[in-house]
Amino acid sequence: MSISEVVALISGIALFLFGMSLMGDGLKKLSGGKLEPILYKLSGTKIKGILLGTGVTAVIQSSSATAVMTVGFVNSGMMKVKQAVNIIIGAILGTSITGWVVCLSYIEGAGIIGEIASTATLTGIVAVTGVVLRMVGKKQTTKHVGNIMMGFAVLMFGLSYMSKAAGGLGDEAWFTSAITSLSNPFLGILIGIVFTAILQSASAAVGILQALSVTGAIAFSEALPLLMGICIGAAVPVMISAIGANVSGRRAAAVYPVANALGVIVFSALFYIINAFAKFGFTSMVMNPFSTALVNTILRLCFVVLLFPLTGVIERVVSAFIRDKGGEVEEKPQIVLEDRFIAHPALAIEQTEIYIKQMAGLSQEGIAEAIKLFGSYSEENFSRVKRMEDNVDNYEDSLGTYLMKITGKEMLAPQSEKVSLFLHTLSDFERISDHSLNLAESAKEIFEKGINFSESAKKELEVLFKATGAVLELTVKAFTENDLVSAAHVEPLEELIDDLCDNMKHNHVDRLQRGVCTLNQGFVFNDIVTNCERVSDHCSNIALDIIELSGNELHPHEYSHNLLKQDSEAFKKIYDEYSEIFKI
Repeated sequence: MSISEVVALISGIALFLFGMSLMGDGLKKLSGGKLEPILYKLSGTKIKGILLGTGVTAVIQSSSATAVMTVGFVNSGMMKVKQAVNIIIGAILGTSITGWVVCLSYIEGAGIIGEIASTATLTGIVAVTGVVLRMVGKKQTTKHVGNIMMGFAVLMFGLSYMSKAAGGLGDEAWFTSAITSLSNPFLGILIGIVFTAILQSASAAVGILQALSVTGAIAFSEALPLLMGICIGAAVPVMISAIGANVSGRRAAAVYPVANALGVIVFSALFYIINAFAKFGFTSMVMNPFSTALVNTILRLCFVVLLFPLTGVIERVVSAFIRDKGGEVEEKPQIVLEDRFIAHPALAIEQTEIYIKQMAGLSQEGIAEAIKLFGSYSEENFSRVKRMEDNVDNYEDSLGTYLMKITGKEMLAPQSEKVSLFLHTLSDFERISDHSLNLAESAKEIFEKGINFSESAKKELEVLFKATGAVLELTVKAFTENDLVSAAHVEPLEELIDDLCDNMKHNHVDRLQRGVCTLNQGFVFNDIVTNCERVSDHCSNIALDIIELSGNELHPHEYSHNLLKQDSEAFKKIYDEYSEIFKI
């Protein structure tokens, strides 16, 4: 084999790998980021998990990528190891689709029609079309289609280079001797593992094997062990992704090599034992790109069938292999935001949404617990409010940093709107939590100094607390459920709370003048009223952000402007309704 042929072979491999990556990225982007969230949303049952793993992997053309995303789900608490097992088993089968795409490169015909429909001609047409779409397309969807077509064309050109360069290997004695030695199953599997571990892609390894099969030197007996080794070797990037993960994440990553190794052991034992007695005639069959793709698909399908009843065994094996030392799963950090999801904005946003909704609920709970302290104070409950406020601060720091990373990625319009909403509301929820601690400190001061308010002041505070709880409940519901009706009720109630606070301050001054209340009581009273008023202000900010960023038929900008006008009929109606409920 000449130096030029070696260079051509290496160049072909490089083009093939780049084309496959470009095509896979284009397919993922064309899906609008909808594929990845489906994995953890619809993987509740064994059948669904396997089918979803197969389908998503067939589209993104990488079982390793699917497995890595699944590890991220488990590591962040979005998915259980049991669900991960099903998805990864499905991914083992789904990656075989690339072998059939590669087969298109070897379709040839005769005559004029054959030349027109030849792979070279079609590849050229696809390449030109892809370049045109990529350069002149104005919509992102068009550009993504262009990337897919360009990736496909580059992949085909790479295969063509590999096939031509490898064509002469069939006449090389050293190559024929090396291939013959692979009929030893153990050696063939080992070489397949090492080869795929270096490439870090089962699809690429199978594609190169298909290119080498054109030499006519590879028989079924040599191809089968290589394909089995390729299955196991693809686990390397998955295991690398688990570095730094928690116990559950590492267990999910271990599922990939364990499942493939178990599949290889069971399948090879059955195949070679039966072959020892039955003597399969097809083992000497000379392989070509089409038969290689077929054997690869059948092999992986057999793995899925064999592993289907063993999912529980796989879960127990990885749990036994990776033990929980010191309860790491139970004591994991409160927030685990996966950086590996940043490359998939849809996943990153879904994960962020889960945590920011938790943050919203915690802010609401903090206010409720702080208000309870005024009726029954205890140091234990005060400390609880303090811990919740600390946790909310932690949410804001982690989520704010993570959201800024997401903004640097290409997103669809709805995804950008969601990120914008999260960034707008994050600080408001954090400030609401700050006010819960302020209220708790006021309750503590009242308890320690033995301050007692007049009956009228107590009644006013009771009404204010109920109104504050109501506006928070509306806000959190509007945010977590994207409920625009609840959001529309926040601003009128916030306006009523402002009026309540003004009246309460006026009434308290009157009580001070009449000697009913003391100046010492007045400072604490004003602090409580001010904090409740600030909470409602932040609720108003959140509600208006929800409305303005909803893109709803309510004409949000005009509607939010009208909400600030007290002469609006809609505003007056809602305001009057709450006025009947919260009276002082």
